Parts: sequence; structure tokens; C-alpha cells
Amino acid sequence: MGVDVRRPKPLDTHPGEEILAWARSQLEIARSILDNPGGGLLFATQTIGQVRSGLAERDEARWSEVVGLLGRAEDAAVHREFVTARKLLDDAAAGIG
Repeated sequence: MGVDVRRPKPLDTHPGEEILAWARSQLEIARSILDNPGGGLLFATQTIGQVRSGLAERDEARWSEVVGLLGRAEDAAVHREFVTARKLLDDAAAGIG
């Protein structure tokens, strides 16, 4: 079994409102591993960034507040301000609904 490298593969973009369940789930995972040793911070910040990008790409105007909260949460996490990062993730999740 080989790998097909002839063209880009379609992206799984979570059609319609499915993106909301995906975003909430991803943020829950990120929140739970934020300060875990062994790569938790790296995975969590990547996950926060993916959710931020996904929402911004889907509808920047609709998600601007949540995207801002996620950017601040990502920054707080990188600076190891875990309490602040978790609070911002909670606020972002509430904004998603």
C-alpha cells in the first residue's frame, strides 16, 4: 500500500455547525492537558491555534470575540500563566455555545 502524492487531499473542515462541536471538544482537551509534562503545553497551544484558525476561516465576523479570547489564551499558555489560560479557554468555550 503506497502513499498517493499526486495532489493535495481534501481537508476535513467540519461542515456547517459541526465545527462547533469539534471546537468545544478540542478546547476541552487543550484545557485538560495545558500544564501536563511531556508535551501537553505544546499540543494544547497547537490545538488552541487550530480552533482559532478554523473559526476565523469559517466566519471571522461571527467569531471575532472568541478568536480574540483564544489568541490571548494561547499567549497566556506559552507564558505558563495556566490559570489565566484556562479562564480564557472557558470564556471562549462559552462564546461558542
